[in-house]
Amino acid sequence: RALPGRRPAPVPVPAAPRDTSRSSERQRSSRSVPRPSAPAAPRRASPPLPLPPSVAGPCPGAAPHLSPWHPGSDTRRAAVVGRGAALRLESSATFHSLVIRDGGKLVFADRPRGPPITLRARYILIQDGGELHIGSERCPYGSRATISLYGRAADGAAVAGFGQKFVGVGGGGVLELHGRRPRSWSLLDKTLHPGGLRHGRYTSEKRWGSRGLNLRILDAGTGRVLAAGRFDTHLRAGECRRLLAFLALQPPGRVVAAAVGDSAARSLTLETRLLLRDRLRSEYIARLGYRQPWALVGILGGDALSTAEDKREYHGSGTTGLAVAQREFLTYDGTRFTVTAFSGWIKGVPHNGFKVEVSKGIILHLVDDVRSWLPGDRIVIASTDYSMHQAEEFNLLPCPECKNNQVKIDGSPLYLHIGEVIDGIDMRAEVGLLTRNILIQGEMEDSCYGQNQCQFFSFDTFGGHIKILRNFSSVHMSGVELKNMGQQILGSYPVHFHMAEDVDERGGYDRPTYLDNLAIHHCFSRCVAIHGTHGLLVKDTIGYDTLGHCFFLEDGTEQRNTFYHNLGLLTRSGTILPSDRNEAMCLAIRSHVYGNYIPVPSTDCMAVSTFWIANPNNNLIENAAAGAQDVGIWYIFHRVPTGQSEGRYPEGQAEHTPLGVFYNNRVHSNFKAGLFIGKGVKTTRASAEDPREYLTVDNARFRPHQDADPEKPRVPAIIDGLIAFKNNDHGAWARGGDIIFRNSGDGTFPTDDGSSLEVTRSIFVGESSNFGSQGGQNSYWGKGANGEYRTLPRNKTFPIRGFQIYDGPVRMAKCTFKKFTPTVDRYSSAIGFFMKNAWQISPQNNVSQILMEKSVGLKVFFGRSGQWFGNNDNDGDKMSIFHDLDGSVTGYPDTFIGRADNYLLRHPGCLTVPRWNGMMCTGRFAQVRGVAAGNNLTLSIARATYSSHPLQLQGVNRGAPYQQYQPVVMLEQAYIIQWDGRAPEDIILYPINFNRGDWLHIALCYPRNTVFHVVTDVYQRQTGMVHSIKHYFAAPSRASALNGTGERLFYFDRASGYLFVHLQAHEARKGHSYCSQQGCERIKITAHMYPGGSWSCAPNPFPQRPAAPQRPVSQRPARPCRACGAPQVPRASSVINGAVFPINSPGIFFVVLDACSGAVVSRRHFDTVTGENAANSITDYVQTFIKERGSCSCVCFTGSFAMLGYKGQAKPSWIKVLNRAGNQKAASLQHYVPLKLKEYQCSSSSCHQNLLLFLRDCTEPMLFTCIFYN
Repeated sequence: RALPGRRPAPVPVPAAPRDTSRSSERQRSSRSVPRPSAPAAPRRASPPLPLPPSVAGPCPGAAPHLSPWHPGSDTRRAAVVGRGAALRLESSATFHSLVIRDGGKLVFADRPRGPPITLRARYILIQDGGELHIGSERCPYGSRATISLYGRAADGAAVAGFGQKFVGVGGGGVLELHGRRPRSWSLLDKTLHPGGLRHGRYTSEKRWGSRGLNLRILDAGTGRVLAAGRFDTHLRAGECRRLLAFLALQPPGRVVAAAVGDSAARSLTLETRLLLRDRLRSEYIARLGYRQPWALVGILGGDALSTAEDKREYHGSGTTGLAVAQREFLTYDGTRFTVTAFSGWIKGVPHNGFKVEVSKGIILHLVDDVRSWLPGDRIVIASTDYSMHQAEEFNLLPCPECKNNQVKIDGSPLYLHIGEVIDGIDMRAEVGLLTRNILIQGEMEDSCYGQNQCQFFSFDTFGGHIKILRNFSSVHMSGVELKNMGQQILGSYPVHFHMAEDVDERGGYDRPTYLDNLAIHHCFSRCVAIHGTHGLLVKDTIGYDTLGHCFFLEDGTEQRNTFYHNLGLLTRSGTILPSDRNEAMCLAIRSHVYGNYIPVPSTDCMAVSTFWIANPNNNLIENAAAGAQDVGIWYIFHRVPTGQSEGRYPEGQAEHTPLGVFYNNRVHSNFKAGLFIGKGVKTTRASAEDPREYLTVDNARFRPHQDADPEKPRVPAIIDGLIAFKNNDHGAWARGGDIIFRNSGDGTFPTDDGSSLEVTRSIFVGESSNFGSQGGQNSYWGKGANGEYRTLPRNKTFPIRGFQIYDGPVRMAKCTFKKFTPTVDRYSSAIGFFMKNAWQISPQNNVSQILMEKSVGLKVFFGRSGQWFGNNDNDGDKMSIFHDLDGSVTGYPDTFIGRADNYLLRHPGCLTVPRWNGMMCTGRFAQVRGVAAGNNLTLSIARATYSSHPLQLQGVNRGAPYQQYQPVVMLEQAYIIQWDGRAPEDIILYPINFNRGDWLHIALCYPRNTVFHVVTDVYQRQTGMVHSIKHYFAAPSRASALNGTGERLFYFDRASGYLFVHLQAHEARKGHSYCSQQGCERIKITAHMYPGGSWSCAPNPFPQRPAAPQRPVSQRPARPCRACGAPQVPRASSVINGAVFPINSPGIFFVVLDACSGAVVSRRHFDTVTGENAANSITDYVQTFIKERGSCSCVCFTGSFAMLGYKGQAKPSWIKVLNRAGNQKAASLQHYVPLKLKEYQCSSSSCHQNLLLFLRDCTEPMLFTCIFYN
């Protein structure tokens, strides 16, 4: 990996083989991405067999040397294709088993007009020169082929090394499967609403209690129900006047739906009947009779052709059937919907109601060309909310009217799926294609049976699997669908590379091994398992609705694998590993723990992830982790290799290995975190010393260094372009270092001395305009800060924190925060802290060039006692602190922000901020790390100036032989340390984050008869070595011990019981190191305490003095920072059907279009700030240059104003005006505008060929967007 500041040389990611089939799409061009070098891996023990010439050749099924094969069906036959056999399978076949070996070859015939070919077997084994081909890279298979693996778990014996129900590739085997390669997945380019309509589908059905005329008024352009009324014109004479008044309020052009409930005729006057006849264009209302069912759908003020109407006769029999009126409409954005009204009697009970729903399928707008997606194919649309269970599947319908980036789906979506960039975050839902023309599947039973973990699963989980062993000759799979694959058994996964070592050029493969364009769905154990295998490319592959970790690196040795543009979603819990399991599984599966140990689910298990990356030297590029039970992408660290890879690298190597490429990945809809960097797995077997199961989730830290050598320089791990949203707990959690987040969106967190974590050029959004939708296991629905209802993470009261500070040092620069506003239910702050934090926080944590938008109501919050924060009195809670370098958060440069009740930091110059529960202080701060012998001791520390306000620290590792404490202190001050019991016999004091010459005076309380031995040394943590040992000597007075002359002296005052020491750093510290380059300086105090004697001391042994003067918080607030915040789009812009018209200077900007053709006919900017006569110029432009008929315009100007207007006699309903004050958020207006409406008075010739750039026919809408950014 390149050193910091240097960019590694670009290495192209291998592109998919070109698809030359007739349904191929335009290929995405390959791009170059940086790819790290890696430590040289060992060469293969023996080279693979030579590459068969047939692998690379076109159309393997057309080879003349192949013999036709029609083997028929025989479930008892163990078929062998051996030496000299080269067969073309031309019809479906069934075997007990199929073995291809000794140079034998089987090729599927490709006959697009012939029947599909299905090959059924309990297993298929390819080895020793055997070959199985379906299509090739240059000639993808055009027909439909299925390999179907059958059998129950208890049927028959397992094959050594492979198991049951499998396709296996052994040494020398060739597996070449190449189907049609459609676009694997894309993104929604237009939001899909529940029911397919912006305001959702509408359903209302009544029986008794709805007597009279029932009406609904709708907006024809959106399908939204605007008004509803019931008028009892049967019994109440005055209802006719109320009905007429209701209709008088409705403007012409609105949709009206009417239905009789019970009866509406007796008091319905002739005048009212005639008015309804004329206004609704009704044929039947004038003669409406007693209890007569009647329904109508029409347009107010429309002609007779715009009305649909139906009636039934009532004969007193109690059943009339339903009168149904139905009409179709088209929304502004081109969605067809149906309005239905119905009325009738069924078995003596009146029925009436209304429905508004999408008709004839919903058209999806996607980012990419998806002409390769065919009618009958099945797709999945990812959740864009907190619950992964809002992913939805649909079938594709024929759609001759669709554009290249559109498809039509059957059914109606239940949930909101975002198709736009919201608040600067790309929240567009992924849409994946699940269908391929080559299918490998497991045949399943109707329900779970036998020993298949039926206590956890109601369905059969014994699917098929593909297993590839080392020394295979060639394996490439593209355009393949895998369904019902995997087993809840270790090693049986949909696709499993098992101990295959290097599978690229480094392993002797001229054509590196790849998986491309696979659709793995509804499977029972992972998606792709890479075990002891290096250099594999997994590209354009979908993993959907699977159990256990989906894209899975197993033992921690796997390196140089590349995951490029893959999609994983709906990753559920499984049983195989502790990290796969949910809470119930974790507690129930105890066969591998020691004794009676009961696992702790939250720490031992519950880590199932879509991408489980067990070694950092792998590449993740443009992937999407769109919903897992726990985590989207988890970098986990094996202290030593596990499983069959034990002993393959030294202890700690994975933790020190530099990160591969991480670029433009998306993580959302995960229950715990989107991205998690940290923790490891337990690498020892269960024992009395540690009863937890092998591979239980454990502690580890990521500390990347050059060549994985901690003695060499650090290599920063770059997390570039992360998009994280709608993750219940954390957008990203990182611990270790160096780690740098940049160009990212959403929310984030070192043990390696000198390491740090940095977040730059990123956007954090608290409550976005993605409000979500109820259902799909979204448990919490409540009001947001703006008063609108929305889904909520974890709980209605869960505190939202944009940037969560923990540990340190952490740096944040050039970041933007939006929409963090507390509500009556919960706290929401831009900057917060890890809750219930028992560990330390570094005063080196700092922020700079931060932009807090006006929508941030609470910039910083230190928590308060109560739900979620507990008592808010853990050590880390009390010590929370960060440094505002430039004042971009507080308004005051060079200011530290700490908790308001922390008197270790406070001085008279501090400013208290009650809303933050914090204070702003100037000064110089560091830490003292105390390690004390003795368990469960509470340390009391106070600054001498504020001795009546001590802080109580519990320490970490309570109950352990040694406790650790790490308070933040102000330098060059005196501090007092006491204990809640007998003082510890041994204590070590470390000056942490001290620069050379920094000092403290410390007084420690001991019994009066104590004898001391005090030494100083330097401890090198990397090696565990101690050097520069020097002894302290007893001083005659406190003053001589504390005078800082360089003599190493201590003084024990037997009268007060206080030991006085001068703690000072003598060596220089570099960068973010908390100790010097020589190691950590420290003072070791050994106390020999005799029985008896008091161990309590007076509160303050130092002379009473007022607080030393400190520089007060600056009275000159920081100047406005124009360079603060993450990079933004242009200040203002108009976007017309994807064409961007930027506004780069203040004033008013017009974009004028012909409403009949959609052509942009004029663009004009007016400088209203410095320009002269701007008002007259604008007036002249509007009156003269914008023609009267059919001109629509998009207008943006300073002051956050945006407008969609129209010049003409008509007043279209799409006219919109949005006006915000200059200090409010951007005016952002997006709307679909229909072209060539009748009221525009367009000529018949206005739709012609050269307008195809803008529209496909004269009824399609245009998308206008006006945006202004303050």
